[in-house]
Amino acid sequence: MKKVLIFAAMLILVTTVACTQKSETAVSTDSDGTVSTTHVESTTTPAIDTAATAEAASDVAEAGRDVADAARDAAHATGTALEKAGQKIQEKTTTSETKTDTTTTKP
Repeated sequence: MKKVLIFAAMLILVTTVACTQKSETAVSTDSDGTVSTTHVESTTTPAIDTAATAEAASDVAEAGRDVADAARDAAHATGTALEKAGQKIQEKTTTSETKTDTTTTKP
């Protein structure tokens, strides 16, 4: 689980740093006094590193398997604890001695 969180944080950091937007405005005046402006916006996108992407995907898959294993272990431990608790309850409860109330009261 910790690996997944670290991977997500790194992905967000790389995305915000690598994808930058550049904006340029050029103002020029010709000999007649006409002012013209040119506005250019460009976005840079990072190149995708397929080896790093494959490694990250492998890490995420491994983390998922680790989480599944931990959940299975927790379920097993819970089942074992419930079984032991049930056995202790059965030890303390006697079912062979049952008492019935046969007294009647007059109205």
